[in-house]
Amino acid sequence: MRPLAIKVCGMRQADNIQALAELDIDYMGFIFYEKSKRYTPTSIITELPASIKKVGVFVNASVEDVQNKINEGLHAVQLHGDESVDFCKAIKTEGILLIKAFGLHEDINWEDLAPYEKVVDYFLFDTSSAQYGGTGKTFDWALLNKYPYSTPYFLSGGLDLENLHTALAISDARLIGLDLNSKFEIEPALKDINKIKQALKIIKDE
Repeated sequence: MRPLAIKVCGMRQADNIQALAELDIDYMGFIFYEKSKRYTPTSIITELPASIKKVGVFVNASVEDVQNKINEGLHAVQLHGDESVDFCKAIKTEGILLIKAFGLHEDINWEDLAPYEKVVDYFLFDTSSAQYGGTGKTFDWALLNKYPYSTPYFLSGGLDLENLHTALAISDARLIGLDLNSKFEIEPALKDINKIKQALKIIKDE
């Protein structure tokens, strides 16, 4: 089994962040979208192990807002709204790792992703929603069989302890990471560290 990157998104509380930082994860996400239940208005916690990349999640923000957060110490930016290719190019000039999220549904037009192919580092495939993610619901993972491009992607949307085995069985070399969020929470923005430990054991043992 190839190693998958693990991203835990939607962090806010300092103690919870530090407890998570002790685990073997690769990315920690901070959501800077005010309408999200996991919105963090504070500055990014910078005292994290060097092995964990700090990801800022934005929805239709301005380039200036994203740049300001990058300057606070982000390693990566995840754009989860309707950002244009030109917007992505502007962010990419900051020398930052760039992830562009797309909500998948049965009527997805894969050609809409083509202009982003050479601009972003990764895609993130989530459940399509008017609220830009955070639904806790999965999409039909069979849709991934029709993904026509080479850009690697994270799988997001409703991942939990019950369906992790199924996710890990997806035999697509372009799947490079799993995004854990709402199903591993005690309440929005407060992660259940024990559940995440269980998830990491499943992933390691698979």
